[in-house]
Amino acid sequence: MESFINTIIRGETVENMKKMPDESIDFCFADPPYFMQLEEGKKLYRVEGTEFDGVDDEWDKFESMDAYKTFTIEWLSQVRRLLKKDGAICVISGMQSVFEIGTILRDLGFWVINDVIWQKSNPTPNFGGTRLNNSHETMIIASKSKQSRITFNYKTGKELNGGKQMGSIWTFPVCSGNERLKDSHGNKLHNTQKPEALLYRVLALFTKVDDLVLDPFGGTMTTGVVAKKMGRNYVMIELDEKYVKYGEERLKSVKPTIGDIEKAVYDIKPTRVTVKEMVDSGFLNIGEKFYHKNGLTGILINDRGHLDYNNKVESMHEVAGKMMGRDRRVNAFQYLYVKRNDELVSIDKIRSEVRKIKDKRLGKGK
Repeated sequence: MESFINTIIRGETVENMKKMPDESIDFCFADPPYFMQLEEGKKLYRVEGTEFDGVDDEWDKFESMDAYKTFTIEWLSQVRRLLKKDGAICVISGMQSVFEIGTILRDLGFWVINDVIWQKSNPTPNFGGTRLNNSHETMIIASKSKQSRITFNYKTGKELNGGKQMGSIWTFPVCSGNERLKDSHGNKLHNTQKPEALLYRVLALFTKVDDLVLDPFGGTMTTGVVAKKMGRNYVMIELDEKYVKYGEERLKSVKPTIGDIEKAVYDIKPTRVTVKEMVDSGFLNIGEKFYHKNGLTGILINDRGHLDYNNKVESMHEVAGKMMGRDRRVNAFQYLYVKRNDELVSIDKIRSEVRKIKDKRLGKGK
């Protein structure tokens, strides 16, 4: 597998994926042909009369929808074979084919987790005025199976979204300006080049540093570029020699920038600290009172976190719930306190102090 890592493979995607070992990929981003189904020879014109350069490339042409479905089954079957058991895929497409892709994903055993709407802030208008402006594309996020435990950096998503839970409608402009690759004649190199900002969010949410990301339709190599910037590894497959040439040059100039988002530090789970460790280290004492701010108290009777409350022994989480009048357990660390120097101190703060000592002993945080 080492020979594939951080490379662009030139050739047909299915045949090259067949050469790769089972369960070797952590994540796949796929931007396959959309099968736009444009009429042969038909041209699009802007309102002022100039011709619009739409997607009419040979790689987007298929004899029929059945042929397109067969192709989709072939490449998605290979992706599923290559994904690790906890791997995931993000497929992006337009309304011409996204519904067929979604059905095929399910038929092959993938488990659909989300559909994400990429709302284009600067979409191409519908020049003829014959239908709604098609101002979005759809991304389907799916795991290899229902049992897969995929990477999902939830808190990183909140950080990217200004502290709010990340939703499924993302607004980015289409690729333009200096980011849009041009050929030697100054024309856009690829009709469907995706913006780096879109790939950055996808990889930030669903991958980790050093993960191996596959893009079976490399194009201008945006996936590889963003993966490299973020400290991920990549495998790009692309048939067109021109795209490969420009993509290789683009990748050469990339330097990784690994910050907190790339490391997903917001999603790193803190070191586990047990009540026993808090007792053994002298931060909690058997027999001392645990207080709720409403004045109710229980007594710690063992190092497993059980409290004597109203002459009944239960876990501190169950007791905390009852102190609050709830018929279910709650997280006692959020609600219970002990007294230190006649002041109430959260047992969560006590736990944090023990965690610092434990992390130092384990060599964490250096």
